Amino acid sequence: MKKIVLTGAAGRLGSYLREPMTKMADELVSTDIVDDIGKLYPGETYQRGDLASLDDMLDVLQGAEMVVHMGAYADEGSFEQLLGPNFVGAYNIWEAAYRNGLRRVIYGSSIHAVGMHPKTEFIDTEVRHRPDTFYGLAKCFAEDLGSMYWDKRGIESVHMRILSCAQVTSARALGSWLSYDDLIQLTQRCIETPTTGFTVVYGVSNNDRVPVDNAKASYLGYRPKDNAEQFAEKVLAEEPLADPQDPGAMCHGGPFASVSLGNSGVAQMNIVDDTKTT
Repeated sequence: MKKIVLTGAAGRLGSYLREPMTKMADELVSTDIVDDIGKLYPGETYQRGDLASLDDMLDVLQGAEMVVHMGAYADEGSFEQLLGPNFVGAYNIWEAAYRNGLRRVIYGSSIHAVGMHPKTEFIDTEVRHRPDTFYGLAKCFAEDLGSMYWDKRGIESVHMRILSCAQVTSARALGSWLSYDDLIQLTQRCIETPTTGFTVVYGVSNNDRVPVDNAKASYLGYRPKDNAEQFAEKVLAEEPLADPQDPGAMCHGGPFASVSLGNSGVAQMNIVDDTKTT
């Protein structure tokens, strides 16, 4: 592959994808809204761009074969906060991909697109949308956008519904954890699979307590290797018993399922900022 674009490259997940993605193409163009992303890897260039600007995305995606779209406002907020980067930004990515002749969009979707389903349901990739927040609603919008652009314009897309890609600090994460190594493997499978059409796949590791079913996306060849059970004894000893009346404990979306619309879900989680530095 000649050129791949990575949006959200300055973010935590983007920081772990940058170096591996330089090995998947002759050229990796990393993009975000920051002025400087720091030291670049061999084969990587940085191009500043605002997701909310179609002109910026048309420029960034020019000459690319695929884009891995990880850029977003990465928390619940007001609809107005998410409108530009998450809703309009998704449209701009797909429209720029279409106008520039890209073959495929790989999208960083989220469990929050289906976050209000109860955890007693072992949900698959065809379960109906049931967003837990405006953030989750934006993920639903982008998934439907990808489906429409496949049906109407022939742009393939793979939607990685990431559960929780961060250090395991809660009982919920014993099932929802996606390790960085498995994130890299999943992204590579999404890029290298010969044909995908419109595909949804859960971004989750090989956890004993995994709450979702990826069987219908098995053709991607994604076979996660890491297991959060190694953290279970410590995590369960430190965490109080869950309240069965709390949607945050009982729904797939975790804390996002219990916060009021517009209020931060990340603030309710103990996410360790271990962003990779070059």
